[in-house]
Amino acid sequence: MSEAPTTPPVPAAHATATGSGPDGRHLVAVLALPGFPPFELGIPSRVFGQATDEHGEPLYEVVVCTADGAPVLSDSGFTLQPAAGPEALAAADTVIVPPTHAMPELALGGPLPPEVAAAVAGIRPGARLVSICSGSYVLAAAGLLDGRPATTHWNLAPEFRRAFPRVRVDEEVLFVDDGDVLTSAGVSAGVDLCLHLIRRDHGAAVTNRAARMCVVPPWRDGGQAQFIDRPVPEPTVATTTATRAWALERLAEPVTLTELATHARMSLRTFTRRFRDEVGMTPVQWLTAQRLEMARHLLESSDLPVDLVAHRSGFGSANSLRQHMRSALGISPIAYRRTFRPHAPAPAAALPA
Repeated sequence: MSEAPTTPPVPAAHATATGSGPDGRHLVAVLALPGFPPFELGIPSRVFGQATDEHGEPLYEVVVCTADGAPVLSDSGFTLQPAAGPEALAAADTVIVPPTHAMPELALGGPLPPEVAAAVAGIRPGARLVSICSGSYVLAAAGLLDGRPATTHWNLAPEFRRAFPRVRVDEEVLFVDDGDVLTSAGVSAGVDLCLHLIRRDHGAAVTNRAARMCVVPPWRDGGQAQFIDRPVPEPTVATTTATRAWALERLAEPVTLTELATHARMSLRTFTRRFRDEVGMTPVQWLTAQRLEMARHLLESSDLPVDLVAHRSGFGSANSLRQHMRSALGISPIAYRRTFRPHAPAPAAALPA
């Protein structure tokens, strides 16, 4: 799988939806390292803790552990008493590594401390590995990102490249899903990645409920490019915000780039440049991503035939929708519906995928 900040990959089945936790729940182990930032450490517990089934039963068990089971000092001056030690990593279905601000040697490509290296080596085969922000340094130092696509905070990307030249770094995305190894950018991108994992495991409905409880959007557009330092525009400079809202109300219509620029009262060149600066992608890429998101929602939440889903999401035909979904997600509309809505009745008028 490859980087996909706007259209994440789709698994063949819900293979990770259940696991080794209590009552068969998916067990998530969060590795607290010395110098951890409390906010990032708390993201997995907060987000996965809101993921419930239709009966309100939790779908994940989250445990915070340390490399040796001993307390660790945060970067905020308080000490954390963990619930478990490295045995949690050996049992976990997903291991999440938040950032640490107490291992400067990693910035130079140095090795992991022995107790951390031993704990990481003890992660059970087949476990899903996840990093938040500079937690990617830990995975990279363990050799787990060699030859793989990955991301980290955009401000750390040059340093990260120098320290770990074998990692294919993309600092413009919010997160990278490479199947069994996933990495995110800083802070709130960790929330995005956790929600993405819930969606991979259980579909949009569960994710949307969890996002509402956390009062965050279930999916954010664009990537880190929109957060990278740039000169602040003059207050009089127009933005594309209103035009994006206008386009979202017309996804089923064949909105053109000229119409978007006209609505924004800009030339095509100015509109395209400003749109990319603000959103991190071109207007055409953004429109396609929004239409794919609409199509996925309709496939998951309705019994509409594929041709009608294609029409309502702005792709025009079932064949066009099929091509876009296969290109972006590697899956057909019918197969996607079977994955995320496995008990849905097959509509009589549905076209073959």
